[in-house]
Amino acid sequence: METRRAFRLEGAFDFFLLVAGCAISYVSWGYGFGSMARPGPGLYPFFLGVAIAAFALFVLIGNRKAPEGEPPLDRDQARTFVYMAATFCLWIAAMPLLGYVAVTLIATYAFCKAMKLEGRKQPLAISIGTALFIYMLFDRWLYIDLPRGIFGAG
Repeated sequence: METRRAFRLEGAFDFFLLVAGCAISYVSWGYGFGSMARPGPGLYPFFLGVAIAAFALFVLIGNRKAPEGEPPLDRDQARTFVYMAATFCLWIAAMPLLGYVAVTLIATYAFCKAMKLEGRKQPLAISIGTALFIYMLFDRWLYIDLPRGIFGAG
């Protein structure tokens, strides 16, 4: 009985996303698309709304075909989901203090461990590589100021 209710709530949320995506597309249509050389303010939200609506429709159709009585996540998957969500929240909260690059290194390591990547060398290599890539891409190549933290080093 409880899983039936969860699927009904999930279906209601998917329907809400479908309606929201359609509404975003409809409203952004009035802003204008502009041209490829000078995109208008409605171009990105229109395609984003279309994507949200399309994915919500696919999920709604997929849930109709899924067998009932199966929980969406087992206990281990739910634990991994909670660890990942907590890491995202801590990433956002720690960014002003430690800086974007340092927090990205720590968060990537935590993501690797949450996804059960074994050992220390491989998660550390992925974390360092990700932080270095983020730093080079945004700070050096695109000249976008990233949050540097309270010490100005991040």
